[in-house]
Amino acid sequence: MKFFSTNKQAPKVGFQEAVMNSLPPDNGLYFPEHIPLLSETVLRHFRQMSLPEIGYEMVKPFVGTAIESNELKTIMEEVLSFEIPLIQVEENIHSLELFHGPTYAFKDVGARFLARCLGHFSQSKGKETTILVATSGDTGGAVANGFLGIEGVSVIILYPSGKVSDLQEKQLTTLGGNITALEVNGDFDNCQALVKQAFLDKELNQKLNLTSANSINIARWVPQSIYYAWLLTQLEQKISPVIAVPSGNYGNVTAGMLAKKMGFPLGKFLACSNANNIVPRYLATEKYEQKPTVSTYANAMDVSLPSNFGRMQALYNNDYKAICNDVVGFSMSDQDILETIKLCQNQAGYLLDPHGAIGYKGLKTCLKAGGQGVFLETAHPIKFAPTMEKALGYSLTIPTFAKELIDKEKVATKVEANFKAFKELLIDH
Repeated sequence: MKFFSTNKQAPKVGFQEAVMNSLPPDNGLYFPEHIPLLSETVLRHFRQMSLPEIGYEMVKPFVGTAIESNELKTIMEEVLSFEIPLIQVEENIHSLELFHGPTYAFKDVGARFLARCLGHFSQSKGKETTILVATSGDTGGAVANGFLGIEGVSVIILYPSGKVSDLQEKQLTTLGGNITALEVNGDFDNCQALVKQAFLDKELNQKLNLTSANSINIARWVPQSIYYAWLLTQLEQKISPVIAVPSGNYGNVTAGMLAKKMGFPLGKFLACSNANNIVPRYLATEKYEQKPTVSTYANAMDVSLPSNFGRMQALYNNDYKAICNDVVGFSMSDQDILETIKLCQNQAGYLLDPHGAIGYKGLKTCLKAGGQGVFLETAHPIKFAPTMEKALGYSLTIPTFAKELIDKEKVATKVEANFKAFKELLIDH
C-alpha cells in the first residue's frame, strides 16, 4: 500500500515513511492510494471474530509488509486489550463506550497503535524520534500514556491554556520521563498551527526527527475504523445503523467512513459538532468557511479548522453530493448540552459526557422517522465534572483514578503562540 498527499504535490510513500513523516512536505494529509475492500470471508464472519482479530484484518492492508504479520497480531492484542461495550440507552439508541482504556478516552486505541508502530520503526532505524502533538483535550493524555517509557521516543504535547479540563490537563502534565507538556497562550488551532509549521521546517526536522501523534498521522487515524466494525458485532439485529460521532478534528468520523468503504454495513453518519460547526455548515451550504474558535462545554471539539476534512473529501473523491449522501451535519449550543445531559439521565438513566450528549441529541433528532442508531461516548463523564454538575444539579462521585490524578503536581512550560519562540524552545529542548 502506498499513500499520497491530499494536496497531491508530494511523492507517494509506504506505511513506515507515512507514519514517521506524519505530514507530507506539501502540507496535505497522507491518504491510501486505494481503499481496500475486505475479503468476502472476513465480511461474512467478522461478527464471530474477537476485537484484536477484527483489528488485525482492518489494519493489515494499510501496514502491508512494513510490520511482519505475527508482530502486527501481537501489537493488536496489546492495543485492544480493554472492553469497548455497546450499551442500550433507549429502544432504538445505543451508546458505544470508548472510554474504558487507560486514559478513559477514545484516543487510546489510536495512540497505543501509533506508539507501538513508532517504537518498532525507531528500533529498526536506531534513531531517536520526537513526537510533536497538539491537543484540544483527550489526545494529549492518550498520547502521553501510550508513549510513556518507550525507548527512542521523546514526546512534546501542546495544549491551549485554560481550555482543557483539570483532569485532562493532569493526564498530560504529570507523567514526566520522556513526556514534555507545553501550555500555549491561545486556542487549539494555534497549537495545531505551530505543530504544522514545525513539520514544514527543514532545520527542525533534521535536528529532531519529528513526527506527530495527532489524527493527522495515518497510524492514529486508521485504527479508529475498528470501532465501527466492532459495534456491529454487538447489535442483536443485522442492520445498518445510523452512527452519530461527536466531531472536532473529524478523524474519528472519517475513520468510520473508511470502515464503510471497506465493506462494513453501516448507515449514514452524523457529524455532530458544538458551536464550532464548520463542517455541518459545509454540508448544508457547500461553503467551507472558518470562523473564530468558540470555547464550549464540549472542549475537545473546540476546533474551527479540522485537519481531517481533507480526508473526508478524499474518501468521496471531492464529490460534495456523494459526501452528503452519506453524511449529515448536526450542531448544538452549550445550553442544549446541559439540558440533554439532564434529560437523558432523568429519562433513560444514562450519564452522557458533554461530547456524547451532542451525538445522542443528534441521533434522537435524526431518528424521529424510525430506525436504529449508535452514538459514540468518547470520554468518561468525570473528566468534565464542573459541566456535569452544572447540568445535573448535584456532585458526581469521583472515581479513584480521578482522585489520584488531581492530587499530582502539574509540570508544564508556558509558551506564546509564536513560531519563532516555539522553534527556539524546541531546539533548546
